[in-house]
Amino acid sequence: MQIQIERNDDRSQRQPWNKGKLIGPKPPLQPRHVWAIRTRLQLAGRTRDLAHFNLAIDSKLRGCDVVNLKVKDVAPHGYTAGCWYWRAN
Repeated sequence: MQIQIERNDDRSQRQPWNKGKLIGPKPPLQPRHVWAIRTRLQLAGRTRDLAHFNLAIDSKLRGCDVVNLKVKDVAPHGYTAGCWYWRAN
């Protein structure tokens, strides 16, 4: 006596999640797009995001590398007392 098990194998019927989407390297930003992003960040008062964006554009780092940066990576001696004094006054 043999029992046949019917499997509901719908793998062949599914479409890939990235069907029709662009894959691979994306085209670089054009200068007008860069300036548009900078302007919108300035108008929104998002200083930290603007600094990250400028650093990423100027250094050509990837987004994940820019977000993982620390102050000591950018400023070798960190903040000095003079900077805090100047900012407070």
